[in-house]
Amino acid sequence: MQIDTRPEDVGLSTPRLARITQWMRRWVDSGRLPGLLVAVVRNDRLAWLETCGYRDVDARQAVEFDTIYRIYSMTKPITSVAALMLYEEGCFQLDDPVAKYIPAFAETRVFDSGDAESFATVPLARPITVHDLMVHTSGLTYGFQHEHAVDALYRNHGIEFNANLGPLADVVEAAAAQPLMFQPGTRWNYSISTDVLGRLVEIWSGVSLDAFFDKRIFGPLGMCDTGFHVREGQAYRLASNYVQSENGGLKLADSADGSRFLEPAVTHSGGGGLVSTASDYLRFMRMLGGRGSLGDTRILGRKSVELMTANHLPGDLVDMGRPRFAEMPFAGIGFGLGVSVVLDPAKARILGSPGEYAWGGMASTAFWIDPAEDLLVLLLTQLMPSSTYPIRRELRVLTYQALL
Repeated sequence: MQIDTRPEDVGLSTPRLARITQWMRRWVDSGRLPGLLVAVVRNDRLAWLETCGYRDVDARQAVEFDTIYRIYSMTKPITSVAALMLYEEGCFQLDDPVAKYIPAFAETRVFDSGDAESFATVPLARPITVHDLMVHTSGLTYGFQHEHAVDALYRNHGIEFNANLGPLADVVEAAAAQPLMFQPGTRWNYSISTDVLGRLVEIWSGVSLDAFFDKRIFGPLGMCDTGFHVREGQAYRLASNYVQSENGGLKLADSADGSRFLEPAVTHSGGGGLVSTASDYLRFMRMLGGRGSLGDTRILGRKSVELMTANHLPGDLVDMGRPRFAEMPFAGIGFGLGVSVVLDPAKARILGSPGEYAWGGMASTAFWIDPAEDLLVLLLTQLMPSSTYPIRRELRVLTYQALL
């Protein structure tokens, strides 16, 4: 992977982009981040690429351009693209009930009152739809959020898609047996919705999720280092994953998290199970930025990308009961089919453009695509949780201030 052009040739300032390098060094030199990689693409040309720090702090192994990262929830847009590919083939409609394909969801009820030990439920006012899954208005949740009694029920019943607890179909069935947090369509809540969507991709396509990704997305796009585990002989390239230590420095995250990605996955998590590299994920981003195609390879039709990256909520995420998520305030931010969408930069109080779409991962990775500026930005590091520091908001400012 190498730079394609001078920044000035695509309307970027080299001295102003150098502020990104200074910013990266401050974070690494302070001991708060292990290492960083930042890539900036404009007009489909790689204009800025910088690494700083270490993929393994203790071993003093530097971040390299082919370092492999756990991208966690940056898996979600890939799963949404997979579903939209099958949507284009007539396999389903967005307003189809999920229970049409996974009958267990016909019996799902909605939490009404109580706690995880004793609670009351009410029937569904309407079925969960495929659209609900893609927009996160399904009423499903995550056990790790610790915000609601239903989160505790997930933990109590071992509903975890990144723990290799069994085939994807079995974990989805277990999730369907738990109550929803709220009636579908009434609120927005980050959840296992995309994992359920991944199971639907298997049902619609007739192949496992990893096989669909490999044959229909990764192979055609040349994403040779992306998958549900690190390929044999490549473990040395996997960055170590960190959490904040008691003194504000770094310590290794749970060692089981690292070993899980070194063996073939049992549960293929469409919501957070992939590892990838900067080169690979930039190819996926360039496909989206190219309105569904990368070079001569078309993955999605132009109108499907437009639908995916439009706001599908009646207002912003604050209107849907979610004022912020991780370190990101959600005023002026909507949500599409697997990505956040900027509605009003002034309301969001951040540099950007209406129509910019994005998402990130639990280990502080992030990407965004700004069609108005023909700008793509990728941030890769490995620090959990992503709410630890506001690095994604800081990088947005540093990137946009470099536009000429």
